[in-house]
Order: sequence, then C-alpha cells, then structure tokens
Amino acid sequence: MVKPATTKLSSRGQVVIPEEIRTRLGLEPGAQFVVVGEGDVVVLKALKPPKMADFKALLDKVRESAEAAGITEEDVERAIRQVRSRK
Repeated sequence: MVKPATTKLSSRGQVVIPEEIRTRLGLEPGAQFVVVGEGDVVVLKALKPPKMADFKALLDKVRESAEAAGITEEDVERAIRQVRSRK
C-alpha cells in the first residue's frame, strides 16, 4: 500500500501535491485536474490528453460509422456552416 502524505491549504487556496506523489504519477507543472468535493473529501483527478494512437482509432471508427450511414464530407461541412450561421 502507498504511504499517505499530508499537505496544507495556503491562504490563496493552493495545495501542494507532495513531490513523491507528483513523481510517481508523472505530474508536471501546468497539469490540469478535475476537482470534486463532498463532505470532508476532496478528490483531484488528473486530466491527460489521449494518446495520438487512441485518438486515431476513435477517428477511424467515426469515419467508418459515417460512411456506413451515408454521411459525406460535404454533409459535415454543410452542417458546420449551418451551426456557425446561427451564432
């Protein structure tokens, strides 16, 4: 089991994540988090962009689905123009 660490909340609302945890999780300056609070529990969930290979696999599935549904690039461009014209 991982040894717990303690930290403090600064007067500016900042919390320092201990170095050992930052290193173990590969957190770098500028990392972004989702923060959830409930009762006396605060959870930080690191947001990490998808790997390019994962994104490509998803994009391939979307293209296959669009092709199977008969959606063309022109259909997509037309839909984008329609949405943008409503703003």
